[in-house]
Amino acid sequence: MVQFNLPKNSKVVQGKTWGKPNNLSVQIYRWNREDGSNPRVDTFNLDRNKIGPMLLDAIMYIKNNIDPSIAFRRSCREGICGSCSMNVNGTNTLACLTPIDKQQFKVYPLPHMQVLKDLVVDLKPFFDQYKSIKPYLVNDDKPNKERIQSQEDRKKLDGLYECIMCACCSTSCPSYWWNSEKFLGPAILLQAYRFVVDSRDKNKKERLEMLNDAFKLYRCHTIMNCTKTCPKGLNPAQAISNLKKEMIFLK
Repeated sequence: MVQFNLPKNSKVVQGKTWGKPNNLSVQIYRWNREDGSNPRVDTFNLDRNKIGPMLLDAIMYIKNNIDPSIAFRRSCREGICGSCSMNVNGTNTLACLTPIDKQQFKVYPLPHMQVLKDLVVDLKPFFDQYKSIKPYLVNDDKPNKERIQSQEDRKKLDGLYECIMCACCSTSCPSYWWNSEKFLGPAILLQAYRFVVDSRDKNKKERLEMLNDAFKLYRCHTIMNCTKTCPKGLNPAQAISNLKKEMIFLK
């Protein structure tokens, strides 16, 4: 009989319960690599009337008033910076855009990513991939004023430039889970298409040649998790499809 042994400290155990049952319960994944213990899920029972309207308000209330050791990222609180991306009730999203419209929330770090502590994951590999696509305009021309675009060319960037690199889409993609070292993932490919389609960029051929790889681009199987989970309402799957169409004309 085949036996599978889970890695040490891989089993999530029940953690502490804070407060008595009330009108809001927030369960949060906790893990600290320094103490060598198993990851756990702590339960925080809160009074809904004492906190703000969004889930991030609840997590900040917990840190400020109950358990200051909890670790998470946050910054703008307006859905602009992408810092507070996490898995909420099974869906990757931004805590600052998640209204408290339920009585119970289960909060975990982004899936697939290496956890540094609690809800904080290591995003360095993700941003290394972003750096690899040269996320800036390549144009040797030196105009005396700004580069002008037609309204039609500018419209091509809609649905692309709004991406805030929160990694919600990439970490919801099974293909990215299994091939993250080679497959660039939805967020990076959407950004790559943003520069491919930009009329001010003069590096289109080189960008497409860099992406013309069995793994970098073609590991996408149009599962559509990326589009479903994007907190900004963007469509990475469509951008990836458009990139594949561009490859047809690559010579």
